[in-house]
Amino acid sequence: MLNFEYHNPTKIFFGRGYETHIGRLVQPYGSKLLLHYGGKSIKRSGLYDRVVASLREAGVDFVELGGVQPNPRLSLVREGIELARKEEVRLILAVGGGSVIDSAKAIALGAVYNGDVWDFFEQKAVPERALPVAAILTIPAAGSENSPNTVLTHEALDLKVGTKNQISRPVFSILNPELCMTLPRAQIGYGVCDMMAHIMERYFTHTIHVDLTDRLCEGALRTAMENGRKLMRDSQDYDAWAEIMLTGTLAHNGLLGTGRTEDWGSHRIEHELSAIYDVPHGAGLAVVFPAWIKYVWRENPDMFLQFAVKVMDVDPSFRDKEEAILEGVRRLEAFYKTMELPTRLDELGIGDERLEEMAEKALLRGPIGGLKVLTAQDVLEILKLTLK
Repeated sequence: MLNFEYHNPTKIFFGRGYETHIGRLVQPYGSKLLLHYGGKSIKRSGLYDRVVASLREAGVDFVELGGVQPNPRLSLVREGIELARKEEVRLILAVGGGSVIDSAKAIALGAVYNGDVWDFFEQKAVPERALPVAAILTIPAAGSENSPNTVLTHEALDLKVGTKNQISRPVFSILNPELCMTLPRAQIGYGVCDMMAHIMERYFTHTIHVDLTDRLCEGALRTAMENGRKLMRDSQDYDAWAEIMLTGTLAHNGLLGTGRTEDWGSHRIEHELSAIYDVPHGAGLAVVFPAWIKYVWRENPDMFLQFAVKVMDVDPSFRDKEEAILEGVRRLEAFYKTMELPTRLDELGIGDERLEEMAEKALLRGPIGGLKVLTAQDVLEILKLTLK
């Protein structure tokens, strides 16, 4: 196990009805906030009205900015930064999924920075402070409600890039599983795949003597799969949503990666799909991750055999490790199919026209991968496997 530092100051309010207390909860952070959200879904569901009523009852002034899209855009973040500065807001309240929360985090960073917020994503600057962010989660997937990570798309450059800083962790997040029950069916699959990918990026490692986090990762993966299947049968199952919501949060708050080298190659590759083709992140990961496993498993066969046996319930035949490992991949892809997810690029309407471009862009910020450091040629070969 490696040395590590872990600190997570985000307070979690989990369960029914907490969103109706949002006015009281944000009061300590100032008298004015920016209410940030996506489209019309929070208004159709009644969540917007409950949030606004609570803010007004508590005497909290606010301005609002909607319009966040999946793969959140830099252009809207810049608009939010100008609004936050003009209105002198003291907190950004994100109501939505990971895209809304990531957008809010970027606004919070940029509002108190003299330069362009994109500097942080290009690694030209390191943020030293930010406005506080609070979140009301409606889509369990990205884990942004409890993480230091922020991902943003520069639409003019077809680039999707992340940055990580502990000051970006929300001060608190509200997780009410009831808020998930109006989600479109597709969002269930996208969310489950996203959180599973966050776990697997930490799970597949060369680090040894990490038994505890191995077991935590395996249990979280099995929990996501079991309850994902339940939600595909009944999207009104509160208990299943509660399991999924908590799994998504734990998947990306850093705990499961403590003491171990992480990978993140698959995420970097998928970001190129999202940036160029604007595909849902979870759908892209369902295509990329099995291909990545097929390409890199020989770097640590025992780790992938452990995954096949402990997570995918493959018969532990040690006489033919390769077959057991590949059967684990087949079962992973079969699970994705039960979640109505794609596993090949053509299912996303994508051909091979821009594979080389994606491979090159994936390495713009340097080498990627922890289990196996990938070259542009490696990325290209992985992308080719997504065609078959």
